Amino acid sequence: MLVQSSRFRFLFPPIQKRIPSSLSFSVASSAMDSASPSMLFLCGKSSTESEIAKSLKINDTLNLPNGGKVSALLQSEINTFRFGEDAFNVDLFWNSLSTKRFGRFLIWSPLLPSTHDIVSHNFCELPVGTVCVADTQFKGRGRSKNAWESPRGCLMFSFTLQMEDGKTVPLVQYVVSLAVTEAIKDVCDRNGFPFIDVRIKWPNDLYLNGLKVGGILCTSTYKSKKFNVSSGIGFNVGNEKPTTCLNTVLKELSTTPNEFRREDITAAFFNKFEMLYDIFINQGFQTLEELYYRTWLHSGQRVIVQEKNEDRVVENLVTIQGLTSSGYLLAIGDDNQMCELHPDGNRNLQKKSNRLTIQKISGKAWILEALMPSSKTGFFENTRGYQGP
Repeated sequence: MLVQSSRFRFLFPPIQKRIPSSLSFSVASSAMDSASPSMLFLCGKSSTESEIAKSLKINDTLNLPNGGKVSALLQSEINTFRFGEDAFNVDLFWNSLSTKRFGRFLIWSPLLPSTHDIVSHNFCELPVGTVCVADTQFKGRGRSKNAWESPRGCLMFSFTLQMEDGKTVPLVQYVVSLAVTEAIKDVCDRNGFPFIDVRIKWPNDLYLNGLKVGGILCTSTYKSKKFNVSSGIGFNVGNEKPTTCLNTVLKELSTTPNEFRREDITAAFFNKFEMLYDIFINQGFQTLEELYYRTWLHSGQRVIVQEKNEDRVVENLVTIQGLTSSGYLLAIGDDNQMCELHPDGNRNLQKKSNRLTIQKISGKAWILEALMPSSKTGFFENTRGYQGP
């Protein structure tokens, strides 16, 4: 089947809809707070990382894009401020972290434009594996330059890694997604929580009970024969509105007043990621594919492809088989012809060589264009309550 200038849509089971009455985070109030320099607390798990923190502070090394100002402080200075009980607890994070490389140098901020900007803009000044965590961010970044406004209770962090093989760089976002889902399972097991089934929606979204609760953003630059990769994660842990979050679902499943803590999830993520990343680098992503397919939403999913042939539009069905070696969707038509589908921004896909253009992707076969939101305001949509891609 030769498909050109076509569109398709995912066929999902009906997704629960929850219509938000309001956003749980005020952009205006945070914008006023953002006039002051962003406080960055530089923290190290060992004496080696602590010395790096001191050096960065003394030399006033870190900054924000476009001349944004920061105020660098050390972990020992956190207690001189009052941040509230819901502030990220660095000591809790250290107690759960067992890595050798990732997450051992931590930058924490109570209020920040974007964790991703901190690690990507200062990449060469920071040790590889640095993580930046914010309690609130007001200029969060999504795919295709979408803006993400992130409320308190949402886990938001970005971290750095370096890669040499450019062919593997596009696949690292799948390792990150898998590490998030495995981290949630690990925290549940360690605390005796009921199983929380977080699933991956290709290429970089995280879903819970049919609602979008998280997202992944990976960006990279090439310098000195290495790819400097900045990976950002956002996940609804305690912010119930306007979709759902881990603690809301846990409360529904548990008879005891348990809660997920952002510190435990962040540490569990790095513990899992370091292990999965080593497998990925040394053995390739194919070693992780079985686990990935057990976690994603798309195995056997039917996709409608609309082929434009002169003045006629012909619809065909293809079935998602998995991922290609390059990390794109592999599908097969009813005529047994294979096709590879590429993402192009948040709403488009392209078929390699044949330039198949999919103009809309949705989680529902019956979705109408009028329901597609025009902007992103967090790890959820704020238009008509639709939790989209």
